[in-house]
Amino acid sequence: MNFDAYARTGVDLVNARLDDLDDLRALFPEDNAWMRDEVAERDLVIFRRAQKRLRDVFEFGTSGRDVQAVAELNALLEAFPVQPRISGHDSSDWHMHVTSRGASVSAEYLAGAVWGLSVWLCEYGSARFGVCADERCGNVYLDTSSNCCRRFCSERCATRSHVAAHRARKRAAVGEQQLPVPAQADSLTPVP
Repeated sequence: MNFDAYARTGVDLVNARLDDLDDLRALFPEDNAWMRDEVAERDLVIFRRAQKRLRDVFEFGTSGRDVQAVAELNALLEAFPVQPRISGHDSSDWHMHVTSRGASVSAEYLAGAVWGLSVWLCEYGSARFGVCADERCGNVYLDTSSNCCRRFCSERCATRSHVAAHRARKRAAVGEQQLPVPAQADSLTPVP
């Protein structure tokens, strides 16, 4: 099983727009086209609730609240239990699925996402769960940097944030140069 891929489905869910059923369908990649075809309105409510709870996991991890991140993941593992099964069409493509045959789209997708994020937390720690430092973004990510120093979900957000900070420093420097120079205080004048 590719646990990183399952963990990334959790990231995709948290970052997804879920205004309607079409938004939910857009969440599924081509290799999960059957999910896109079978997803129903009832799944939308389940995905929205899970999205909020998974965002909480990332926020707990980012702020060093490991115990809360673990507690939320454990609760989600109970809500979306993993029931592994072998699937495939012949002996050359056997692979594992995380739920039993006939499970709903939400049960299958969320069991994989929660399982992947749980394995990720056990393997790397909750400090590797990130929320983008760009205030305009808010997307979550998995920190795969070698020294756990990633702060942004993408290069685009990092560049945008750094450019905005540079421009703000430049404006502040120009503003300081235009301030009037205060007159010397009388207390600095030597007394005769």
